[in-house]
Amino acid sequence: MLRLPPYRYHRPRGVQEALELLALHGDEAMPIAGGTDLIPNMKHRLFTPGELVALGGIEAMRGVERGEGGELRIGAGETLAALGRSALLMGELPALAAAARGVAGPQLRNRGTLGGNLCLDTRCTYYNQTAFWREALGYCLKKDGDVCHVTKVGAKCVAAHSADTPPVLIALGAGVEVAGPDGVREVGVEELFVADGVRNVRLERGELVVRVRVPGTGEGLRRLTGYAKLRQRGSIDFPLLTVAVAVWLDEEERVAAIRGVVTGLGSRPRVLSGWEAIAVGEPWSDQLFPALAERAHAQCRPLENMTTDPDWRRAMVPVYVRRALEGVG
Repeated sequence: MLRLPPYRYHRPRGVQEALELLALHGDEAMPIAGGTDLIPNMKHRLFTPGELVALGGIEAMRGVERGEGGELRIGAGETLAALGRSALLMGELPALAAAARGVAGPQLRNRGTLGGNLCLDTRCTYYNQTAFWREALGYCLKKDGDVCHVTKVGAKCVAAHSADTPPVLIALGAGVEVAGPDGVREVGVEELFVADGVRNVRLERGELVVRVRVPGTGEGLRRLTGYAKLRQRGSIDFPLLTVAVAVWLDEEERVAAIRGVVTGLGSRPRVLSGWEAIAVGEPWSDQLFPALAERAHAQCRPLENMTTDPDWRRAMVPVYVRRALEGVG
């Protein structure tokens, strides 16, 4: 049986109290929301915080509401289950609702949160193992070792980003509100991530993601979204590939803007390049899909950081890009 290391559990009622607890305990403290990823990682001794600061009782981090200019504001503490069944999201951002519904299984979605999914730790075949297993291998660059078993060198960790909601939010141009000891700052979801498998989220020690902001569509435009996910089983499994698409159409149903984002292939989500040159100004139709899928395939080269064959995962890129495009609505 894998047991948790010893820790103390704190239950603040407000964001400021949570920040004060994180500041007080410093490197010994970690925030916990649903705990669906952190608790297994603690059992594997990937993290051993002595102080856990629970965010589940903070009402200010909940809610889905409309702001000025059609902006949608989503609390980072909203559960994935609640987002998956939100009438507002299903009506306006169906890809985000679908991504939330696609995370793990129902028990985990009932506990896991949007903020937790945004800050999900990267994953790798050689990292997400028990301490006994990792010791037998000599550990790895991400935790306790000095060599990456994927690249065979110690230069850079390539553990994969495997969260479902960030690629949709990046495609939508969303941002997050981050609260910390120095106040609240805003950062785009795309800028939140860096290509570093050890720590791929630009958050300073003691900072919390408290809210996500999705901008409105803009006057005279209609926004459509699509989402597709590749995994070994239809539930529970982390994605081997996730594709998110956002399209803005003008009044003549021509493409005014388009963004495609993939994840599960590298340490951060990747915005696909060259799609604007293919689609902008063209009527929105399935005639565009083959060129967009081929452009995505040319850019994506998975690594051996997951249990499945990277060549097969790459072959699935155009397949799932087309599925995401076909599901745009």
